[in-house]
Amino acid sequence: MYSVHIYSVVEERLNIWSHFIGFLLSIVALVFLINRALYLESTRALISFSIFGVSMIILYLASTLYHSSKNPLLRYRLNIFDHSAIYVLIAGTYSPFALVSLSGREGYTIFAVVWGMAIIGIIFKFFFIGRLNILSTILYVAMGWLIILSFDSLMYHLNFRGVVWLISGGVSYTIGAVLYNITKLKFNHFIFHMFVLLGTFCHFMSIYFYVIPISKV
Repeated sequence: MYSVHIYSVVEERLNIWSHFIGFLLSIVALVFLINRALYLESTRALISFSIFGVSMIILYLASTLYHSSKNPLLRYRLNIFDHSAIYVLIAGTYSPFALVSLSGREGYTIFAVVWGMAIIGIIFKFFFIGRLNILSTILYVAMGWLIILSFDSLMYHLNFRGVVWLISGGVSYTIGAVLYNITKLKFNHFIFHMFVLLGTFCHFMSIYFYVIPISKV
């Protein structure tokens, strides 16, 4: 009844340690993000940077717990948590760009839409975990690239380097998602983990250095 994928011992260890390291780095990143927001003296930055930081922690904690679990029922439930956390991270990553870089009606609209999609995705995972993986991957990628609808505004408020880091993160996540679905690829899940770490790093760089309140620009 509680069917979940079982990985080889070696790959599972790699899965655990890769995202446990990500979990620890996310805690450090949250501290840096909060300090950065305080330096910017922006309530929106403080709230949105914190959302991003916490979403990173949730994602990497969920993944680590899932891959560490041996109990079938617990592993099944943690699998739902793990996949749902991806939606949380995507929406959490959007938050600083929507609330700080864009702000106004455009930013609030994107913030509401992406979090709405995240909630729908989480509900979807509760009922279809382990099934329709291609469809859920498409939803992940679609959410991730929704930001291109505001590309011109981002280029104006974020500057070129910030956009490069942002796009690089999106490309990394997308490549990881594609490789994740190539089940014949050896260690495909661990490879996916590494691309997720790279994507998170790119987005951290974009947010930490280039997401600045419009009033500060």
